[in-house]
Amino acid sequence: MKRYGQLIGLDPKRYEEYTTAHAEVWPGVLAMIHECNIRNYTIFHHDGLLFAYFEYVGDDYAADMKKMAADAETQRWWAWMEPMQRPLEGRAEGEWWHDIEEVFHVD
Repeated sequence: MKRYGQLIGLDPKRYEEYTTAHAEVWPGVLAMIHECNIRNYTIFHHDGLLFAYFEYVGDDYAADMKKMAADAETQRWWAWMEPMQRPLEGRAEGEWWHDIEEVFHVD
């Protein structure tokens, strides 16, 4: 299992829409997240930033992310969320959510 942390900005005018949408994520999107070996997925908000945390339990992250990106319902969800989000400067090329480094963990 590998833990991931990611950051992205959120348009403050869209906060309510974003949180309302995430209170009822489409079942097909949730199923694809699970099918692509993501567990314990959480998104936090603070001061215009979204922080996502999840655990990846598969053995080919790139293939699973490619599978998720090819899913039609996930693509529709992302198209709805994209205008609400503000990618951060300094992110890697091709990155939407900025992957951040884990520096400490304890169970």
